[in-house]
Amino acid sequence: MIDDNDLNAWFVREVLPLERALSSYLHRNWRVPDDVLELRQDIYENVLIGARRQLPTNTRAYVYTVARNHLINHAKRARIVPIEAVADFDSVNSDIDFDMFEAERTLNARDELRRTKEGIDKLPAKCREVILLQKVDGLTDREAAEHLGIGIETVRRQIKLGMKALFDHMAGGPGKIVRKNYRRRGNDEVLP
Repeated sequence: MIDDNDLNAWFVREVLPLERALSSYLHRNWRVPDDVLELRQDIYENVLIGARRQLPTNTRAYVYTVARNHLINHAKRARIVPIEAVADFDSVNSDIDFDMFEAERTLNARDELRRTKEGIDKLPAKCREVILLQKVDGLTDREAAEHLGIGIETVRRQIKLGMKALFDHMAGGPGKIVRKNYRRRGNDEVLP
């Protein structure tokens, strides 16, 4: 447990000089500018609570990690969690000293998240809705069919076509749905 005087001295010496950069980070990553002052104060409180146990070796990295986590938690509580909110939190401009493998895994995961969202956005409306209901919301075939007012076989066909297109997009392809045209043997119909 850190002494209050040492904690306060550390905060004034190492955290307060980051205030301008932290405020700028919050303005870039939060959609309501009027909330920035309150968010910054909450972050300072969380920084102090965490540092009470042990002072961090890299204050800048610690403050930005606390800020990122606080914004994510705040967005979840507000039930405002678009994919972009999570994907765009990697824009911290600092010379953070941390495990490079962890950073690479994080960047790769965020890149895959963005690419997945792009692939889903390319799908036709019905197919996109089925994919989101099943793969994001976790509904079964029957539940998705009842929710959309369509047959279970239609849901299964849309999942099959949509996942093939999504895999194609993730592999660098165009991500288009290709349906076999059974009337004329050998011809394929490409849908946007």
